[in-house]
Amino acid sequence: MKLPDSIRVVERGWLSANNILLFTGGSATLVDSGYGAHAEQTLALVEHALAGKRLERLGNTHCHSDHMGGNAALQRKYGCKTSIPEGEAPLIAQWDEAALVLAIADQRAERFAFDGTFRDGDALEMGGLTWRVIAAPGHDTHAVVFHSPEARVLISGDALWENGFGVVFPQLRGRETALAETRATLDTIAKLEVDTVIPGHGRPFGEVAAALERAYYRLEGYEEDIARLARHCAKVMLSFALLEKRSMPLAALPAYVARVPILAELNQRYLGMTSEAMAEWLAGELERAGAARREAGLVLAVGS
Repeated sequence: MKLPDSIRVVERGWLSANNILLFTGGSATLVDSGYGAHAEQTLALVEHALAGKRLERLGNTHCHSDHMGGNAALQRKYGCKTSIPEGEAPLIAQWDEAALVLAIADQRAERFAFDGTFRDGDALEMGGLTWRVIAAPGHDTHAVVFHSPEARVLISGDALWENGFGVVFPQLRGRETALAETRATLDTIAKLEVDTVIPGHGRPFGEVAAALERAYYRLEGYEEDIARLARHCAKVMLSFALLEKRSMPLAALPAYVARVPILAELNQRYLGMTSEAMAEWLAGELERAGAARREAGLVLAVGS
């Protein structure tokens, strides 16, 4: 996929978001920093991509752990200025682990400071291009995307992937409007002039209309059956945990799904299973999807 020469995408595995470098002369801006457990890898990949240039700025499309988990490590190494979406600022300043979907999902991130914020309608200069900041709630209430009308490129975070979008939490913890927000965000993206999307996960892609059609189709399924969304959310949460831990004892899985707040709440509100039944169902679903396998009393992550 052809991108302007000033943009370099470091595609990551599914535990870490893509790292997007935008170069201007001898300096660069980085969008999204990956998961904290991958911080050493992130530092090595960014250093290689910089090729001796200076990392001057760091920004996040949103502040979920897989997008901002490397912020603190990059700040220590490069002393880069850091900006985040305006709506995330109080959550980061207070380090609100519930609102940041950290402890409640058994995820981690190192606390970091920020120097500035941006909001819907702002214009940012990155990689010799002007990028419009566009609010993109749904997957995250305060998420944004960056659009360059000149280059016809969209940095979409988790608002749009080639085959869907980031998990939407079904009417949990004040997210009653999340599906409606997701639809509004897709409608906004559909009105933009975009030839290439750089997503938060997966390769950059064209054929934006086809990607939007797939995203709308997925969204319609969730709107029609909220329990379907709850099941998807539970599978995503356990899959993410497995990618970090690499394995879990099968015998400990019922206690795990009962202990992790977001899994317990999904089960209580939508699934209505015993912890043992939910653990067995989740292990089987991830195995069928090729995301995990059961072996020697363990459930093991497959892939990266």
